[in-house]
Amino acid sequence: MNDVSHVTSDLGQHFAMHLSVIANDIDRVEVEMLWQAVATRYNEAHRAYHTLHHIKQLFAQFEQIKHNLYEPHIIALALYYHDVIYEPTRADNELKSADYAVEALWKYLSAEQCQHIYALIMMTATHQLDALADDDKCSDAAYLLDMDLSVLGAAWSEYEPYASTVRKEYAHVPATDYCIGRTAVLKGLLAHPRLYLTDYYFERLEEQARDNIKRELTSLVA
Repeated sequence: MNDVSHVTSDLGQHFAMHLSVIANDIDRVEVEMLWQAVATRYNEAHRAYHTLHHIKQLFAQFEQIKHNLYEPHIIALALYYHDVIYEPTRADNELKSADYAVEALWKYLSAEQCQHIYALIMMTATHQLDALADDDKCSDAAYLLDMDLSVLGAAWSEYEPYASTVRKEYAHVPATDYCIGRTAVLKGLLAHPRLYLTDYYFERLEEQARDNIKRELTSLVA
């Protein structure tokens, strides 16, 4: 089994587990169909960073913090679907992904669960917490957003390939324009009082993330 197939199989098993725990009257065939549809999206040729390897990295984080989550299965499904629609030339990928998730899951989850997943995915557009029904949901959302940005706080040996794959996804953008746009994004991140919303991630990754971003900014100028 090659690496892509192994990642797909492993993530598919976890997808089935999380969905089956909370889904109403769903059988294995339906679960497999839902998963294959998700996997096909993440394996699209134009993706370089927003692939199943990104989802694998997120679930490595998930395994470390899942005991802190109030609704781990909901957060897991939000992770699976948060980039299911991704087209670098569009500005509404989060909205399209949220819509896709609800359309895929509404038959199996409650309206409240679908609404929660929708809200979680929409928050990944700004990485800011929106108003949620209760503190438990707010805490879970903070962990999800921090997981999605955890790559920023990785060792430089992991961050540098991440930055390169982001550039590949924007290969259609001329180098000068990309540098201007990417610089604006990175400076916007640095402007936040803190990158990570949870103490768990702030204490572990904040300093490294800021160092990585500054180092990338320097490379963009060069």
